[in-house]
Amino acid sequence: MTIIELLPRIVPVEDEAVSAELERSFRKQGIKVLTGTKVTSAKAGPAGVDLVAQAPDGKTGTITAEYLLVATGRGPVTSGLGAEDAGLAMDRGYIKVDDQLRTNVDGIWALGDCNGRGAFTHTSYNDHEIVAANLLDGEQRRVSDRIPAYALFTDPPLGRVGLTETEARASGRRVLSGLMPMSRVGRAKERGETQGFMQVLVDAESRRILGATLLGIEADEAIHSLLDVMSVGAPYTAITRTVHIHPTVSELIPSLLQDLKPLG
Repeated sequence: MTIIELLPRIVPVEDEAVSAELERSFRKQGIKVLTGTKVTSAKAGPAGVDLVAQAPDGKTGTITAEYLLVATGRGPVTSGLGAEDAGLAMDRGYIKVDDQLRTNVDGIWALGDCNGRGAFTHTSYNDHEIVAANLLDGEQRRVSDRIPAYALFTDPPLGRVGLTETEARASGRRVLSGLMPMSRVGRAKERGETQGFMQVLVDAESRRILGATLLGIEADEAIHSLLDVMSVGAPYTAITRTVHIHPTVSELIPSLLQDLKPLG
């Protein structure tokens, strides 16, 4: 199996450490990764499909594969809805909404992928919760109250919440960082899957968690223990002495928060 990327590294929206670790994992599984590589032609061949690819240094070569998957991203499927006829304001195919998901037309709300405010199943469902609570229960819920969180279901999986390290550096805050390898995790050692790391970022002044990156076995579940602390606005110290069950992935999180250092 070969992964070809036109971008300089895989998952470029993540920190470089995540991209590097995932690429190591892919190579370990026998997956060949070619980043910054341009496919100049593709045609059916005896074994499936033949690709002619050009590397960043200009050299070309042929890759033969049984299958070809072209991932070009995704966009809103709003054509044919009659949004323009209804007078809805649009932006690059998305229906523009305010912080409570109202459109510019009275009585019309836009939820899910079409509004460009998340494009995940969990954010789309939360869109429904926001609109229903505001319309039916007299609440004042907003999209901006939502803490961004998601997972990449790779092997190992990635769990992400809040700011990345790159975003934290750019924020101008004094940031503390806790970083530990997955080889410290009891569940990872038990399963023999110790690849990856855990990182948490904390505002040095407010002591609130700014973000976290968990890359490793069951990271897509363990990330929620940090998301919950962030959602209630509690300082990281609220769980530094919490006793988690052994052997689990989450049991390392209190230790991680006890070993914070200034982000260099």
